[in-house]
Amino acid sequence: QVQLQESGPGLVKPSQTLSLTCTVSGGSITTAYYYWNWIRQSPGKGLEWIGYITYSGSTYYKPSLETRTSISRDTSKNQFTLQLSSVTPEDTAVYYCVRMEGYTYDTFGQGTQATVSS
Repeated sequence: QVQLQESGPGLVKPSQTLSLTCTVSGGSITTAYYYWNWIRQSPGKGLEWIGYITYSGSTYYKPSLETRTSISRDTSKNQFTLQLSSVTPEDTAVYYCVRMEGYTYDTFGQGTQATVSS
């Protein structure tokens, strides 16, 4: 059974880059045809999709976040990483890494709180 675990600093200063890593166990991030997503939920708001990296390494981002977002992977460690630059307090949220198969999000990490504050 695949498991996902987010990790990263809980507090980031405004204008800095938020970097979060998702470690995957029980399955490979290169297995066809899974897509590996980052999703967040801000206080009082719904889930917001940020972007994904596919089993083959292709990436796609939410257009409104694209200029600030980068998702990469380390296949030797079975990890994928989110980098969100120039953060503001609006980026404060619980961040989830999520596996998608087809059009279904089938496995979520437990989530990690990221707070942007000086």
